[in-house]
Amino acid sequence: METKNIIQELRTKCGMSQEELANKIFVTRQAVSRWETGETVPNTETLKLLSEVFGVSIDTLLGTPRKLICQCCGMPLEDGFISREKDGSLNRDYCKWCYADGVYQYSNMDELIEVCVKNMVSAEHPESEVRAYLKATLPQLDYWKRYEQLSDGGEFETFKQTLIDEINALHIEGMPNLDKLITLAGSDVNLSYRLPNGSTVKFLDDNAAYLGNRLECELGGERRFGVLANMDFILVCTYEKNGENPELVIYKKR
Repeated sequence: METKNIIQELRTKCGMSQEELANKIFVTRQAVSRWETGETVPNTETLKLLSEVFGVSIDTLLGTPRKLICQCCGMPLEDGFISREKDGSLNRDYCKWCYADGVYQYSNMDELIEVCVKNMVSAEHPESEVRAYLKATLPQLDYWKRYEQLSDGGEFETFKQTLIDEINALHIEGMPNLDKLITLAGSDVNLSYRLPNGSTVKFLDDNAAYLGNRLECELGGERRFGVLANMDFILVCTYEKNGENPELVIYKKR
């Protein structure tokens, strides 16, 4: 697909008019129109702005997407998986699960392997194969090669432990002690909770990353506990299989 078609398709998908897009990237509506007819193409600086607005790589805008992989976990970086800095700009070296809001989410390779194994095992790729692949691949990635240089000296791990202690101190009936928090994408865990008046509400941002985990209920039954947290709040809920029928247990500001 040519750049002219890609820009038009992305703009339409975002529900923006040519003028609205022009205002976001500081050009005229006529400039956008010329791009979409193929008369001209955006310059390098404008391509960077378009990349931020649409949340895709410059290569995608040019119709030549490269095969990027996360330099922490090794997963292919599709446009929707690319991480962001604190200012919202894209970081094309990492996925949004390994790097969120300017913070690296993993300091322990073995912990990352455990998380990846749960998501990668399939009938075609058994656990032993996936585990062997990750143990061979991860040490070759840039983040782990430069871990001492890129890491925060354990500050993020200390923060996670503080959250774990706060959550366990809630002593929620039926919920076992939490011993680990992993990074979760908001779009994957942003459940809709039903209010007494029949309407529903969501508490999370689909585009943000959170720390969380799921726990089996000590009282038995099919419902599980879901725990989510960040610097601002702690959320605990219960839900059935595939996130169905969620019920909020606690939402606490920190």
